[in-house]
Amino acid sequence: MKYKTDWTKPKDINRKWYVVDVKDKVLGRVATEIASLLIGKEKVEQVPNVDCGDFVIVLNSSKVKLTRGKEKKKKYYRHSGYPGGLKEITFDKQMSKNPNFVIENAVKKMLPKNKLRDNRMQRLFVYEEEKHPHEAQKPEVFKL
Repeated sequence: MKYKTDWTKPKDINRKWYVVDVKDKVLGRVATEIASLLIGKEKVEQVPNVDCGDFVIVLNSSKVKLTRGKEKKKKYYRHSGYPGGLKEITFDKQMSKNPNFVIENAVKKMLPKNKLRDNRMQRLFVYEEEKHPHEAQKPEVFKL
């Protein structure tokens, strides 16, 4: 008798919608949970070569925290491509400028660096406040 392992096909994927409230939560711990939801790690039918993850809505991105005074120490870098074109911005200034970038950047860097990362990031929706336009999808609240 032969046993056969059934692999999940893209047509067999059933995606859910989750709402994550990050008010007064630590950025790194929240980002790991969001990344595992986007990958679909908790699903039984998860396979490495098919994107089996869910949709994630993040609320209150402007109220996320860091530990041990890293608000002044943590920096985000970008480069223009020209000599001397390195720009840096601290966490405090980035939060006042665009708090959604902080969550998106942390989650993106925690996802595997492969072809599936861009599609997973498209299923992440980050909002500064508690309002979101995705009520029609009936999202479930995900407890952290």
